[in-house]
Amino acid sequence: MPEKRFVYADNSATTRVSDKALEAMLPYLKDSYGNASSIYKKGREAKIAVETARDKMAALLGAQPKEIFFTSGGSEANNWAIKGVALAMAQRGKKHIITSAFEHHAVLHCTEVLAKQGFEITYIPVNANGVINPDDVKNAIKEDTALVTIMYANNEIGTVQPIAEIGAICRESGVLFHTDAVQAVGHIPVDVVADKVDMLTLSGHKFHAQKGVGALYVRTGVRLPIYIDGGGQEKARRAGTENVPGIVGMAAALEDAAANMQSENSRLTKMRDRLIDGLLKIPRTRLNGDREKRLAGNVNISFEGIEGESLLLMLDFQGIAASSGSACTSGSLDPSHVLLAIGLIHEVAHGSLRLSIGAENTEEDVEYILEVVPPIVEKLRAMSPLWDKIINA
Repeated sequence: MPEKRFVYADNSATTRVSDKALEAMLPYLKDSYGNASSIYKKGREAKIAVETARDKMAALLGAQPKEIFFTSGGSEANNWAIKGVALAMAQRGKKHIITSAFEHHAVLHCTEVLAKQGFEITYIPVNANGVINPDDVKNAIKEDTALVTIMYANNEIGTVQPIAEIGAICRESGVLFHTDAVQAVGHIPVDVVADKVDMLTLSGHKFHAQKGVGALYVRTGVRLPIYIDGGGQEKARRAGTENVPGIVGMAAALEDAAANMQSENSRLTKMRDRLIDGLLKIPRTRLNGDREKRLAGNVNISFEGIEGESLLLMLDFQGIAASSGSACTSGSLDPSHVLLAIGLIHEVAHGSLRLSIGAENTEEDVEYILEVVPPIVEKLRAMSPLWDKIINA
């Protein structure tokens, strides 16, 4: 086995705070620590910082500053958008919601709760390549459809969805459209106007800002109910003292990501393809998700005859941090709902590996992964009764 080193390959779960984000945050952690709702100087400094960050983020998304609402992250923003629209539209007799079968649980659990409250939920199937057919969305829309919510890019298999096409369908049908863009923002170009998006969710820690801060874009004219009562923050729709350092750091991180997006994606795509090609040389493996319509840093491979949890533990012993599905469900023994949605059987879905590379990764990291993974897979298969059945079938 090669010399052990540390390779962080789980950037879809979270990223390291960038130097630029940290530098932007520090003044608001130490000197300009005022409450942004206060009228004295330190409070005004904090308020200016929050509004400047709002301006920056709006410009980077093609939005207006008044359309950006800061939250604690992606899950909160998803809950606000989906449950808020459901509550408002139910009063108009519209209680039908369309989503997909492989959304993040922050969306799926929202729709499950709403189903218990009498809403009808349609789950659009996903093709074997991990991409949704916009016509399926169009055919599912009914007179009482309140909302369509489809993710921009999948968190496990990295497939990028035809959001602009879906947005156009929803706009033409007069149906509100929300997209969970947590995995997309900061990694691929996103323009809420061109995409005809009514609401969009993002989370800072996916693009090198700190954890615990995110945002919800709400198009002008879309009225969401108040999410948190108690104060006048965020236009009196989400109470709570602003996370000034987090907001400032998130804007700095997104600005940095946008400035370097083209060159970084070119670099990551070459490394991703090297990983895919190398891992597919292992017998009885498959790539999960479309080869081209995927995020530059995402690799998701299934190895027949092994358990993903065992693979992760042995990779960790060799200094490689990876995932066998979404980080939010890594403690679950159930196979990934995303992999089941694209047609994998349970036994194959259990043996999945997600490698998500990012700004910190190098070509040497890729080569190390390709040296370490094959002998681990071979060792696990040698111990697996399932592998014996596969090769002797």
